[in-house]
Amino acid sequence: MVESVLHKDKVVLVTGGAKGIGRGISECFLQAGATVIVCGREEPDDLPEIGGRRAEFITADLKDPEAVEQLMAETRRLYGRLDVLINNAGGSPFAMSADTSHRYNDSIIRLNLLAPFQLAQLANGMMQEQDNGGVIVFIASVSGLRASPGTAAYGAAKAGILNLTKSLAVEWAPKVRVVAVSPGLIRTEQSHLHYGDEAGIAAVSATVPLGRMGQPTDIGAACVWLASENAAYASGTNLVLDGGGERPSFLDASNVNKTT
Repeated sequence: MVESVLHKDKVVLVTGGAKGIGRGISECFLQAGATVIVCGREEPDDLPEIGGRRAEFITADLKDPEAVEQLMAETRRLYGRLDVLINNAGGSPFAMSADTSHRYNDSIIRLNLLAPFQLAQLANGMMQEQDNGGVIVFIASVSGLRASPGTAAYGAAKAGILNLTKSLAVEWAPKVRVVAVSPGLIRTEQSHLHYGDEAGIAAVSATVPLGRMGQPTDIGAACVWLASENAAYASGTNLVLDGGGERPSFLDASNVNKTT
């Protein structure tokens, strides 16, 4: 990370900002001079901190609509403004669609689509009142752009986020910019749950054209740029960060580029 003042004196809320991709995003905004607020159901033992600057924490269960309203009200009460919302919190366990219940699917859609939508609505209400408006960044996923077997409801929710990004960018312009970032394979503290041991992680990393999984700060750096004046003409856009994508399976199934 490179220290900057791109977001000096700005207030930034990063949902799920204490771990995984969210932690990398929080660290990058702290490095850029922002006041960073993170939220979650329980306060973690250690909050993101860079150069002596530490994120603030507000308790909130984002699947509870009333808790979301309280989160935004508390942000307004404590800081008086909100310059950037990073809608990052989300995720899904692996479960094949034939086996999931309505309750399970509702929970996944609530967390990954409906809660971010509600947060964006409330953030927009604050930002429209501010002279400098604001920026809303949705953390989407490549799962919203391709098949997502084992996480179908999650992929559908992320596809919805991408359409929502474009729609809100039209509705809330010019004061509020709305953008999305779609990460590919990102290495976090939970990568072993998806890919097994270090050998499994290395094997998966080798499938990425750039030869590695992304780091949370790769996503954070992109968010810092998109939310800055350097990206002032970016709205309704989706920035895909996947290290070059995935090798097409037909290449491995055919004789193309194979040596004997």
